[in-house]
Amino acid sequence: MRDNVKLWLCYAEDNFSAAQVLLESNLCNPCLQNVQQAVEKWLKALLMERSVELKKTHNIAELKNLCTKHGCDIELSDDDIEFLDAIYLPSKYPLGSALPNFDPDKSVCERALRIAEQVSKTVQTYCGVA
Repeated sequence: MRDNVKLWLCYAEDNFSAAQVLLESNLCNPCLQNVQQAVEKWLKALLMERSVELKKTHNIAELKNLCTKHGCDIELSDDDIEFLDAIYLPSKYPLGSALPNFDPDKSVCERALRIAEQVSKTVQTYCGVA
């Protein structure tokens, strides 16, 4: 595994750990923001491991499709992808919500963490970590 891939995996793990701590402190928006960032970084690490040139994007659907195109099946349902993509802006900026009736709470955060944990396991397997 390349050093840059290891670094991206480490940053993703940091975001995931931060999300867990933030949820314990009932800080839902930053929890969700860190979950989204963790998933994004895990997918980008996998793409780098597959020697795919990255472009700047925060779009989970686009990253997942690139992974699929390069032979990596990431278990993310369309609903999970839509959910993760909808988190990005409302968790960062008070611009109004992309999620219907978005009011981040513990259950929303727990769902996001479960999805992220599955992505982590899959990416680590493909990268030879797990």
